[in-house]
Amino acid sequence: MACSSQKADEQGSPSRKGSLKTDDAFESVSELGPLEVTNREMDLPPYGTLKKSLSADSINSISSVNNNFGHDFVLGQVEVTIQYELRKRMLRVVVLQGKDLLEKEDPAFDSCFLRISLVPEEQIVGISRIQRTAYSIFFDERFSIMVDPCILEDSSLRFSVYGIDDDDRNVMTGSVDLKLSVLELTQQPFCGWLYLQDVNKADDVVGEILLSLSYLPTAERLTVVVVKAKNLIWTNEKATADPFVKVYLLQDGKKISKKKTGVKKDDPNPVFNEAVIFSVPAIVLQDLSLRVTVAECGSDGRTDNIGHVIIGPLSGGMGITHWNQMLATLRKPVSMWHPVRRI
Repeated sequence: MACSSQKADEQGSPSRKGSLKTDDAFESVSELGPLEVTNREMDLPPYGTLKKSLSADSINSISSVNNNFGHDFVLGQVEVTIQYELRKRMLRVVVLQGKDLLEKEDPAFDSCFLRISLVPEEQIVGISRIQRTAYSIFFDERFSIMVDPCILEDSSLRFSVYGIDDDDRNVMTGSVDLKLSVLELTQQPFCGWLYLQDVNKADDVVGEILLSLSYLPTAERLTVVVVKAKNLIWTNEKATADPFVKVYLLQDGKKISKKKTGVKKDDPNPVFNEAVIFSVPAIVLQDLSLRVTVAECGSDGRTDNIGHVIIGPLSGGMGITHWNQMLATLRKPVSMWHPVRRI
């Protein structure tokens, strides 16, 4: 596949569960309207307004997409409630229950505990009691910490699971970060399940990408902003390459539409700041997922895929956490860093 920008028909297979359109890029950036505030919300330098993504070549490409992408990197889940009392400047976290917090086939650990911290300050919010079973846990534990509102805006809560081995060593096995600014805690508490990422599969990570999601129910518009990536590792030990991003809209694992960003010249830390927009009826939203593929153009003009991110109700780890936060805060862009996994 050549690396030059292309425009082609985006005629995907018809949806079986709704009138899902397949060519929904807006004709002008001005039509993006409120999305331009994401620059401020994500603390981006003034790179300019959001740009419209390029239409991609045929969505019926040679590679099939399995809707189980992402499950290999999930390690359990934990249900929490989070509340912020503005008058007392108190952040309160309740850990309700957990499921499958350790790999069942891994005999290295016979007990575990949960550690909650405020990052990037690395302040410990609380540590749970040691649990002798990791597969169905009723925690019901409460923790609190004084947090200034200005710090709250730039902080995340990190939930980390540690296994305890036969030598009483604590080994972190999974974690997830929850960005507090998107939860609007000063207006209402948050309650939901968080899906933990398996930290022992870090060798599969070939970079990170910052994405923003928003869904506008009245316009039935799903918007993905490809903000930037960092620490990209080129394929086949290349010394240099030109990265770009492809965004696939999937329904039941099948490609419905595909769009791509522009190509950035020789930059392992590219800034894209481009918006991808799909028309999505609310009735089919839970049948959909997104596959974000980071690709590269080599000096020979050949395109190779570096890695991907799966986001949606059937994904895992940060993917399902991001999707659920988008649904919990409709109309408001929700930004999150995702590890890019080797394909």
